[in-house]
Amino acid sequence: MNADDSVRHYIDAHTPLLVDRLAEWVRIPSVAGVPERRHHLTRSANWLAGELRGVGFPTTEIWAGAEGPAVFAEWSGSPDAQTILIYGHHDVRAVKEENWDQTTPFEPVLRDGRLYGRGTSDAKGQIMAHVWGLRAHLSATGRSAPAVNLKLIVEGEEEAGSPGLAGILQDHRGSLDADAVVFSDTLLWHADHPAICTSIRGMLGVHIEVYGPLRDVHSGAVSGPAPNPALELSRLLGQLHDDKGRITFPGFYDDVEDISRHRRAELAALPFDPQDWLTRSHTRSILGEDGYSVLERLWERPSLEVIALAAGDPIGVQRAAIPSMASADLSIRTVAGQTINDVAEQVGRWVEETIGAGYAYELTLDIDNAQEPYRTPDCLVLDNLSKAMAQGFQTPEVGRMGNAGGGPAEMLSSALGAPVVFFGTGLVEDHWHSNDESVRIDILKAGAATLAFLWDELGRQD
Repeated sequence: MNADDSVRHYIDAHTPLLVDRLAEWVRIPSVAGVPERRHHLTRSANWLAGELRGVGFPTTEIWAGAEGPAVFAEWSGSPDAQTILIYGHHDVRAVKEENWDQTTPFEPVLRDGRLYGRGTSDAKGQIMAHVWGLRAHLSATGRSAPAVNLKLIVEGEEEAGSPGLAGILQDHRGSLDADAVVFSDTLLWHADHPAICTSIRGMLGVHIEVYGPLRDVHSGAVSGPAPNPALELSRLLGQLHDDKGRITFPGFYDDVEDISRHRRAELAALPFDPQDWLTRSHTRSILGEDGYSVLERLWERPSLEVIALAAGDPIGVQRAAIPSMASADLSIRTVAGQTINDVAEQVGRWVEETIGAGYAYELTLDIDNAQEPYRTPDCLVLDNLSKAMAQGFQTPEVGRMGNAGGGPAEMLSSALGAPVVFFGTGLVEDHWHSNDESVRIDILKAGAATLAFLWDELGRQD
């Protein structure tokens, strides 16, 4: 049996155990940003540390973070081999249990080739692909240690914006030296057409509160001359985009890099069918900035979304009162060329110049938890990942894609002086951050095989 067959045979034979172990981990409700769940983050970290010791990692440690603990592990058997740092996270997004139909969020069920539960795809499943990819690598090669030196940092606060990661990187810098980082918190393009993510967008969160009356006031007493903050906030939000789908902050696009001809060709080479996209993404229709394809809008152009909106009496019995305050949360995604500080200044100027007379406001820009965009440079690990992914997914060709969301890739690269390459096992239809999150087991298996082949491929470079 050759190495390729040995890897697949091992993963096939151990698929029930892979699913069982992932399900056990998912049952730990390690929700970020919820104080009453914080102890579950510690349980989740300890669970993963035990799993990594079971694989064979001689060093596993729990590092404190600002909102949740991180797990560090190291298996460095050869001073001459490359050192790869794997990044991921074990915290998960908050849930609205009443919206889940397949199961309750932390009672995973296997149905029609998918495992349902919060964290199955984002991102506990991606870490388990690493665990079983390494097991398969060791089994197929007969090695007692990986062909490369491996380190892992799996944080417990990514869904809260990684507020403690910079401190962790600084405090433990000496333990984190690596030749490259494999960042596993991203999506694939399509189950039948895998592609390597080579860029992610940055992210800035914005909260705005608009104030009208000094208190909620009965509309029958003051309606007409009274300022209504819900109307004013609606007017502001209605001006965020122009009729061509462009964001209206002055200077916003000045530093946005043009999409290169090569990048346009990479994205155009990915199979795209509008109806398939609408079916998988559940987005009803296709809108956005004129002059760009859907994939260019997703991965190479900036965006702005309203993700929360509140005013008046959204629930319960209405009081027929003009609200004293209306609020909105915005998520701004930035791209190459832009910086978070510049965008924050543009937002502040725009609100100050656009808010109507008779209103007060408060603007909060979450600079501390913002993330800069990142693009993977050409490097040996990227080339080897492309080969390993073609082998793992049994396809003659692997495309190139981006990631519409963000992540601390630029922070990792800057702090460690190493390139970041992306490999994830998620799909848009996995419903990250939404109800009925799930992961395809066959994609997890292909991902594990990819990683087994990657360690072997990198080991041959020495």
